Amino acid sequence: MSPDNCHLTVNRIAGQCSAVGGSAARGRLVIMVLEIGLIQVTPGSEDDFAAAYRKARPILTSTPGCRSVRMTRGIESPSRFVLLVEWDTIEAHEHDFRGTDRFTRWRELIGPYFAEPPAVEHAVDVPSGESR
Repeated sequence: MSPDNCHLTVNRIAGQCSAVGGSAARGRLVIMVLEIGLIQVTPGSEDDFAAAYRKARPILTSTPGCRSVRMTRGIESPSRFVLLVEWDTIEAHEHDFRGTDRFTRWRELIGPYFAEPPAVEHAVDVPSGESR
């Protein structure tokens, strides 16, 4: 189901869904979208990449529609990083970040450390069926 067909905002802490007001929601509910970026860094540059990420992170977190940002590093594969970004909508990611100079500045800082282009996908929570 696409985000245009099912609009829910997921309150992760309470595990509940809630309506979103404002013109962007147009009386609908809006799904929080998780961006998952699999990043393979050139071996030997992991610490420099992590430092570049710390410098670049505010560019991402200040983007309208960005709810949270987290970067993880592999234990068994220390050159593999996973970027997890929660967005209000896919459009917030695609239009408010990727479609702006924010993305250019972000990539200028972290891109030099990529061993290959990152694989990026979007996901939504699977309902647990629990009431809380």
